[in-house]
Amino acid sequence: MKVSIITVTYNSAATLAQTIKSVANQDYPNIEYLIIDGDSKDGTQEIIRSFEGVVSKWISEPDKGLYDAMNKGIRMATGDIVGIINSDDFYHRSDAISQVVNTFKKTDPECVYADIRFVKPKNLERTVRYYSSKKFDLDSFKVGVIPAHPTFFTYRKNFEKYGYYKIDYKIAADFELLVRFLYKHKLSYSYLPIDLLKMRTGGLSTKSWKSNVIINQEDLRACKENGLKTNYFWLYSRYFRKLLEYIPGLF
Repeated sequence: MKVSIITVTYNSAATLAQTIKSVANQDYPNIEYLIIDGDSKDGTQEIIRSFEGVVSKWISEPDKGLYDAMNKGIRMATGDIVGIINSDDFYHRSDAISQVVNTFKKTDPECVYADIRFVKPKNLERTVRYYSSKKFDLDSFKVGVIPAHPTFFTYRKNFEKYGYYKIDYKIAADFELLVRFLYKHKLSYSYLPIDLLKMRTGGLSTKSWKSNVIINQEDLRACKENGLKTNYFWLYSRYFRKLLEYIPGLF
């Protein structure tokens, strides 16, 4: 089973090398690694070139945003399974992809997801938040809760059949895609009970209150577009759960 892993970059020179190394360190032998760069100006391309033995394919050109770049990567991919790792995230375990593949083989789902550790950019050993996907079910979408997207793997054929990321979403196209795949089209899924990767804090969706407003607006739209009833009260209730994720040992 071939696994395609995609990283989208734009001026990611500060963190990209660690992401690439974490893919190179995987013990699973059949990985295709693609990098889609948005015409970076900070030396990102030079870093990619220095890892030519690890990176299977890459391009560097202007795009229409994060989700457009993700779609480019998925369309370039040739693997059976597709997953995405951000340019400031990294697999901190060498068996991450092996465990994903074993879950597909053992339980025969259409999708697999796991947990994430959020760490401080200046101290990657310090976990400040643990995002567990363990308690996810389809009703979770109503309150804006999804499986950890960077741990989400599915068959490439599902993108071809059910569609790609919608590029007119600013922040929540990942939420919309998961609602579409898991709720609307009822793709089967399995939870892998491990922390699959580490994510540095300070990403696009956590930078400001304005970002949170946009997220909830887009989450509401995503649910409506896919036939799922929710409202702003339910969606904003997720922030209580988010606070609980900062309590060690709770999940």
